[in-house]
Amino acid sequence: MPERWIETTTDHQVTHLTLNRPETLNALTPDMRDHLIDLLAEASADPDVRAVVLTGTGRGFCAGADLRGGSTGASTGGERIAGDVTRTLRLGAQRLISAVLDCEKPVIAAVNGTAAGLGAHLAFACDLVLAAESARFIEVFVRRGLVPDGGGAYLLPRLIGPQRAKELMFFGDALTAPDAERLGLVNRVLPDSELEKTARAWSTRLANAPTRALALTKHLVNTSLDTPRPTAFTAEATAQELNMTTADAREGLTAFTERREPKFRGR
Repeated sequence: MPERWIETTTDHQVTHLTLNRPETLNALTPDMRDHLIDLLAEASADPDVRAVVLTGTGRGFCAGADLRGGSTGASTGGERIAGDVTRTLRLGAQRLISAVLDCEKPVIAAVNGTAAGLGAHLAFACDLVLAAESARFIEVFVRRGLVPDGGGAYLLPRLIGPQRAKELMFFGDALTAPDAERLGLVNRVLPDSELEKTARAWSTRLANAPTRALALTKHLVNTSLDTPRPTAFTAEATAQELNMTTADAREGLTAFTERREPKFRGR
Protein backbone atom coordinates (compact mmCIF):
# COMPACT_ATOMS: atom_id res chain seq x y z
CA MET A 1 0.00 0.00 0.00
CA PRO A 2 1.45 3.38 -0.95
CA GLU A 3 1.97 5.32 2.27
CA ARG A 4 0.48 8.40 0.64
CA TRP A 5 -2.95 6.71 0.70
CA ILE A 6 -3.23 7.69 4.37
CA GLU A 7 -1.46 10.91 5.27
CA THR A 8 -0.56 11.21 8.96
CA THR A 9 0.54 14.30 10.82
CA THR A 10 0.63 15.17 14.52
CA ASP A 11 0.83 18.72 15.78
CA HIS A 12 -0.19 20.34 19.05
CA GLN A 13 -1.00 16.83 20.37
CA VAL A 14 -3.60 16.21 17.66
CA THR A 15 -3.13 13.40 15.13
CA HIS A 16 -4.65 14.10 11.71
CA LEU A 17 -5.44 11.04 9.58
CA THR A 18 -6.30 11.91 5.99
CA LEU A 19 -7.54 9.31 3.51
CA ASN A 20 -5.85 10.15 0.21
CA ARG A 21 -7.23 8.12 -2.69
CA PRO A 22 -9.36 10.86 -4.23
CA GLU A 23 -9.67 9.02 -7.54
CA THR A 24 -11.73 6.33 -5.73
CA LEU A 25 -13.48 8.71 -3.29
CA ASN A 26 -11.08 7.27 -0.71
CA ALA A 27 -12.45 3.74 -0.87
CA LEU A 28 -10.60 1.51 1.58
CA THR A 29 -8.47 -1.36 0.37
CA PRO A 30 -7.80 -4.11 2.93
CA ASP A 31 -4.27 -2.77 3.44
CA MET A 32 -5.56 0.78 3.96
CA ARG A 33 -8.16 -0.45 6.42
CA ASP A 34 -5.60 -2.41 8.43
CA HIS A 35 -3.17 0.51 8.41
CA LEU A 36 -5.90 2.83 9.66
CA ILE A 37 -6.65 0.39 12.48
CA ASP A 38 -2.97 0.43 13.45
CA LEU A 39 -2.80 4.23 13.34
CA LEU A 40 -5.85 4.53 15.61
CA ALA A 41 -4.33 2.03 18.04
CA GLU A 42 -1.07 4.00 18.09
CA ALA A 43 -2.91 7.27 18.75
CA SER A 44 -4.91 5.61 21.51
CA ALA A 45 -1.77 4.39 23.28
CA ASP A 46 0.41 7.48 22.79
CA PRO A 47 0.20 9.80 25.83
CA ASP A 48 1.39 12.70 23.68
CA VAL A 49 -1.66 12.36 21.39
CA ARG A 50 -4.80 13.80 22.95
CA ALA A 51 -7.23 13.98 20.01
CA VAL A 52 -7.65 12.55 16.50
CA VAL A 53 -9.15 14.08 13.36
CA LEU A 54 -10.21 11.79 10.51
CA THR A 55 -10.92 13.27 7.08
CA GLY A 56 -10.44 12.71 3.36
CA THR A 57 -9.18 14.47 0.24
CA GLY A 58 -11.11 15.40 -2.86
CA ARG A 59 -14.86 14.91 -3.28
CA GLY A 60 -15.13 11.95 -0.94
CA PHE A 61 -14.69 11.28 2.75
CA CYS A 62 -14.77 7.53 2.18
CA ALA A 63 -16.78 5.54 -0.35
CA GLY A 64 -16.57 2.41 1.80
CA ALA A 65 -14.74 -0.81 1.10
CA ASP A 66 -12.99 -1.09 -2.24
CA LEU A 67 -15.06 -3.99 -3.62
CA ARG A 68 -12.94 -4.07 -6.77
CA GLY A 69 -10.04 -5.03 -4.54
CA GLY A 70 -11.77 -8.23 -3.41
CA SER A 71 -12.42 -7.03 0.14
CA THR A 72 -15.64 -9.04 0.55
CA GLY A 73 -13.63 -12.16 1.31
CA ALA A 74 -12.78 -15.30 -0.63
CA SER A 75 -10.59 -18.31 -0.12
CA THR A 76 -7.44 -19.07 -2.06
CA GLY A 77 -8.11 -19.65 -5.73
CA GLY A 78 -11.22 -17.47 -5.81
CA GLU A 79 -13.68 -20.08 -4.43
CA ARG A 80 -15.65 -18.72 -1.50
CA ILE A 81 -16.38 -21.19 1.27
CA ALA A 82 -18.62 -20.98 4.32
CA GLY A 83 -17.08 -18.73 6.94
CA ASP A 84 -15.01 -16.57 4.57
CA VAL A 85 -17.31 -13.55 4.66
CA THR A 86 -17.90 -13.79 8.41
CA ARG A 87 -14.17 -13.95 9.07
CA THR A 88 -13.40 -11.10 6.69
CA LEU A 89 -15.97 -8.80 8.28
CA ARG A 90 -14.99 -9.69 11.83
CA LEU A 91 -11.29 -9.08 11.17
CA GLY A 92 -11.83 -6.21 8.74
CA ALA A 93 -14.72 -3.74 8.73
CA GLN A 94 -15.93 -4.58 12.23
CA ARG A 95 -12.42 -4.29 13.62
CA LEU A 96 -12.07 -0.85 12.02
CA ILE A 97 -15.29 0.44 13.61
CA SER A 98 -14.19 -1.04 16.94
CA ALA A 99 -10.85 0.75 16.63
CA VAL A 100 -12.69 4.08 16.48
CA LEU A 101 -15.13 3.24 19.27
CA ASP A 102 -12.36 1.86 21.50
CA CYS A 103 -9.82 4.62 20.85
CA GLU A 104 -9.06 6.23 24.20
CA LYS A 105 -8.77 9.64 22.56
CA PRO A 106 -11.71 11.63 21.18
CA VAL A 107 -12.05 11.15 17.42
CA ILE A 108 -13.54 13.85 15.20
CA ALA A 109 -14.81 13.01 11.72
CA ALA A 110 -14.42 15.96 9.35
CA VAL A 111 -16.64 14.70 6.53
CA ASN A 112 -15.54 16.58 3.43
CA GLY A 113 -17.66 14.75 0.84
CA THR A 114 -19.45 11.49 0.15
CA ALA A 115 -19.49 8.95 2.99
CA ALA A 116 -21.01 5.71 1.74
CA GLY A 117 -21.37 2.24 3.21
CA LEU A 118 -18.47 1.49 5.52
CA GLY A 119 -17.36 5.09 5.01
CA ALA A 120 -20.61 6.38 6.51
CA HIS A 121 -20.28 4.00 9.45
CA LEU A 122 -16.68 5.11 9.93
CA ALA A 123 -17.96 8.67 10.37
CA PHE A 124 -20.88 7.66 12.62
CA ALA A 125 -18.53 5.71 14.92
CA CYS A 126 -16.56 8.90 15.64
CA ASP A 127 -17.25 10.84 18.82
CA LEU A 128 -18.04 14.09 17.01
CA VAL A 129 -19.02 14.58 13.37
CA LEU A 130 -18.46 17.77 11.40
CA ALA A 131 -19.79 17.81 7.85
CA ALA A 132 -19.19 20.10 4.91
CA GLU A 133 -22.32 21.35 3.16
CA SER A 134 -21.38 19.21 0.16
CA ALA A 135 -21.17 16.00 2.22
CA ARG A 136 -23.62 13.15 1.65
CA PHE A 137 -24.23 9.97 3.64
CA ILE A 138 -25.43 6.85 1.85
CA GLU A 139 -26.43 3.44 3.24
CA VAL A 140 -25.44 1.99 -0.08
CA PHE A 141 -25.66 -1.72 0.82
CA VAL A 142 -29.23 -2.28 -0.36
CA ARG A 143 -28.28 -0.96 -3.79
CA ARG A 144 -25.81 -3.85 -4.07
CA GLY A 145 -28.19 -6.46 -2.67
CA LEU A 146 -26.21 -6.62 0.57
CA VAL A 147 -26.93 -6.54 4.29
CA PRO A 148 -25.48 -3.45 6.04
CA ASP A 149 -22.17 -4.33 7.66
CA GLY A 150 -19.33 -2.50 9.35
CA GLY A 151 -21.43 -2.01 12.47
CA GLY A 152 -24.24 -0.13 10.76
CA ALA A 153 -27.12 -2.03 12.32
CA TYR A 154 -25.49 -1.45 15.71
CA LEU A 155 -24.64 2.23 15.29
CA LEU A 156 -27.63 3.75 13.52
CA PRO A 157 -30.48 2.62 15.84
CA ARG A 158 -28.51 3.97 18.78
CA LEU A 159 -28.02 7.31 17.06
CA ILE A 160 -31.43 7.90 15.46
CA GLY A 161 -33.76 5.07 16.54
CA PRO A 162 -34.82 1.89 14.70
CA GLN A 163 -37.45 3.38 12.36
CA ARG A 164 -35.17 6.07 10.98
CA ALA A 165 -32.32 3.57 10.71
CA LYS A 166 -34.49 1.17 8.72
CA GLU A 167 -35.64 3.98 6.41
CA LEU A 168 -32.04 4.79 5.53
CA MET A 169 -31.03 1.14 5.17
CA PHE A 170 -34.13 -0.07 3.30
CA PHE A 171 -34.06 2.66 0.63
CA GLY A 172 -30.36 3.56 0.39
CA ASP A 173 -31.15 7.17 -0.51
CA ALA A 174 -28.42 9.79 -0.26
CA LEU A 175 -28.77 11.89 2.88
CA THR A 176 -27.63 15.51 2.64
CA ALA A 177 -25.51 17.02 5.38
CA PRO A 178 -28.36 19.26 6.66
CA ASP A 179 -30.71 16.26 6.81
CA ALA A 180 -28.05 14.25 8.64
CA GLU A 181 -27.75 17.09 11.15
CA ARG A 182 -31.54 17.20 11.57
CA LEU A 183 -31.59 13.46 12.33
CA GLY A 184 -28.76 13.76 14.85
CA LEU A 185 -26.06 12.02 12.84
CA VAL A 186 -23.96 15.17 12.52
CA ASN A 187 -22.96 17.74 15.15
CA ARG A 188 -22.44 20.68 12.79
CA VAL A 189 -22.81 21.43 9.07
CA LEU A 190 -20.31 23.96 7.78
CA PRO A 191 -19.42 25.70 4.54
CA ASP A 192 -16.83 23.57 2.79
CA SER A 193 -14.23 26.28 3.29
CA GLU A 194 -14.78 26.25 7.07
CA LEU A 195 -14.55 22.49 7.66
CA GLU A 196 -10.80 22.16 8.27
CA LYS A 197 -10.66 25.32 10.38
CA THR A 198 -13.48 24.13 12.64
CA ALA A 199 -12.04 20.63 12.93
CA ARG A 200 -8.75 22.16 14.08
CA ALA A 201 -10.51 24.42 16.56
CA TRP A 202 -12.52 21.56 18.06
CA SER A 203 -9.54 19.20 18.19
CA THR A 204 -7.43 21.89 19.87
CA ARG A 205 -10.07 22.28 22.57
CA LEU A 206 -10.13 18.52 23.09
CA ALA A 207 -6.32 18.35 23.19
CA ASN A 208 -6.39 20.91 26.02
CA ALA A 209 -9.04 18.98 27.97
CA PRO A 210 -8.50 16.33 30.70
CA THR A 211 -7.65 13.41 28.40
CA ARG A 212 -8.23 10.55 30.83
CA ALA A 213 -11.57 12.01 31.93
CA LEU A 214 -12.63 12.16 28.26
CA ALA A 215 -11.57 8.54 27.73
CA LEU A 216 -13.61 7.36 30.69
CA THR A 217 -16.58 9.51 29.63
CA LYS A 218 -16.41 8.07 26.11
CA HIS A 219 -16.45 4.54 27.49
CA LEU A 220 -19.41 5.23 29.78
CA VAL A 221 -21.47 6.79 27.00
CA ASN A 222 -20.60 4.13 24.40
CA THR A 223 -21.60 1.30 26.73
CA SER A 224 -24.63 2.96 28.33
CA LEU A 225 -27.31 1.68 25.95
CA ASP A 226 -26.19 -1.92 26.41
CA THR A 227 -25.96 -1.74 30.20
CA PRO A 228 -28.62 -2.18 32.91
CA ARG A 229 -28.95 0.79 35.26
CA PRO A 230 -27.26 -0.82 38.31
CA THR A 231 -24.29 -1.87 36.17
CA ALA A 232 -24.11 1.57 34.55
CA PHE A 233 -24.17 3.31 37.91
CA THR A 234 -21.41 1.04 39.21
CA ALA A 235 -19.32 1.73 36.12
CA GLU A 236 -19.86 5.46 36.57
CA ALA A 237 -18.72 5.37 40.19
CA THR A 238 -15.70 3.24 39.30
CA ALA A 239 -14.75 5.60 36.48
CA GLN A 240 -14.92 8.57 38.81
CA GLU A 241 -12.81 6.70 41.38
CA LEU A 242 -10.16 5.99 38.75
CA ASN A 243 -10.29 9.52 37.39
CA MET A 244 -9.73 11.05 40.82
CA THR A 245 -6.24 9.51 40.83
CA THR A 246 -5.18 11.55 37.77
CA ALA A 247 -3.10 14.72 37.84
CA ASP A 248 -5.72 16.48 35.70
CA ALA A 249 -8.47 15.82 38.24
CA ARG A 250 -6.31 17.28 40.98
CA GLU A 251 -5.50 20.27 38.79
CA GLY A 252 -9.17 20.81 37.94
CA LEU A 253 -10.23 20.84 41.59
CA THR A 254 -7.31 23.03 42.62
CA ALA A 255 -8.05 25.52 39.84
CA PHE A 256 -11.67 25.67 40.96
CA THR A 257 -10.76 26.52 44.53
CA GLU A 258 -8.18 29.05 43.33
CA ARG A 259 -10.68 30.58 40.88
CA ARG A 260 -8.47 30.20 37.82
CA GLU A 261 -8.56 28.31 34.53
CA PRO A 262 -7.14 24.77 34.83
CA LYS A 263 -4.11 23.69 32.81
CA PHE A 264 -4.65 20.05 31.91
CA ARG A 265 -1.69 17.96 30.76
CA GLY A 266 -3.46 14.77 29.75
CA ARG A 267 -2.08 12.84 32.70
